[in-house]
Amino acid sequence: MTNAFLSLHFDALVIDGHCDSIGDQLENGRWLGDRSDTGHIDLPRLREGGIDAQFFACYVPTPFQRHGAFTHAMDRLDQLLLLEERLPEQFTLVRRAEDLVRAKATGKIAGIAGLEGAEALDASIGALRQFYRLGVRNLGLAWNYRNAACDGVAESRTNGGLTEFGVKVVEECNRLGILLDVSHLSPAGVTDVLAVSQQPIIASHSNVFALCDHPRNLTNAQMEAIAAGGGVIGVTFVNAFLNRENPEATTVDDVVAHIEYMLGVVGPDHVSIGSDFDGCTTPTDLADATSYPLITQKLVERGHDPKVIRKILGENLLRVIRTVLG
Repeated sequence: MTNAFLSLHFDALVIDGHCDSIGDQLENGRWLGDRSDTGHIDLPRLREGGIDAQFFACYVPTPFQRHGAFTHAMDRLDQLLLLEERLPEQFTLVRRAEDLVRAKATGKIAGIAGLEGAEALDASIGALRQFYRLGVRNLGLAWNYRNAACDGVAESRTNGGLTEFGVKVVEECNRLGILLDVSHLSPAGVTDVLAVSQQPIIASHSNVFALCDHPRNLTNAQMEAIAAGGGVIGVTFVNAFLNRENPEATTVDDVVAHIEYMLGVVGPDHVSIGSDFDGCTTPTDLADATSYPLITQKLVERGHDPKVIRKILGENLLRVIRTVLG
């Protein structure tokens, strides 16, 4: 890797749209302030990989989704807040877009707190507002299954989208300033969110169905609809979403292939990256957060304009963050 690749990568604003690492801290005791040889993400490795801002998902595991979802999500959020409280010179949570810009300028890692699945709301708009007060700025409406707000992608046979409660959730997220994330949502749910939301939305970690026919991936029509509303789609490192036939052999080239396909469908203003680190099996050469510069290297080698690369790495997500969070 030449100095030119590194210069571009580390100068650019790099935002990763999704990881499950805070669950590792809660459940396995791996403090993300320390460099580890296990898992994919911690603050030192984010810094080594040139990642300036990281979306952290407070995912509720399936045993808790029907009973105890609110408490479990709060426990994960607590771990993220502890990271901010104990390492204030290294890490800050983003509550407004300017927090992210300031963190980049001062050398801190910025974290965006999110919920992965509306189960955590316990069918309560008041709970949504409480999560907002505690710093949550991203809501993934589903994790595969049905909840009080919507059907996840695993429930697609029902053709169910948003419930009446789900419509209220979308409207309240718009009012508060919470990003809406449709990864894991049923196709009907994606359509409903696009119809109800007055703000651009994201699909934080979803790939191209035309390249890999996994139910979690997006069709051209879905990607075009997200882009038409000003939204962004994050290419993910989940190997089964990159190549369904031979996931164990995926590499960074497969990631770039999905990026390039999306560029052809929605253009350079609507593509980003959402690794799903600590929640997936990655391509063989994207072992952890320190591997991130390889993506920039490949995009440069394939002739992409540095301005487009900067948009993919973070500027597109920052635009949506500015629009929604203010």
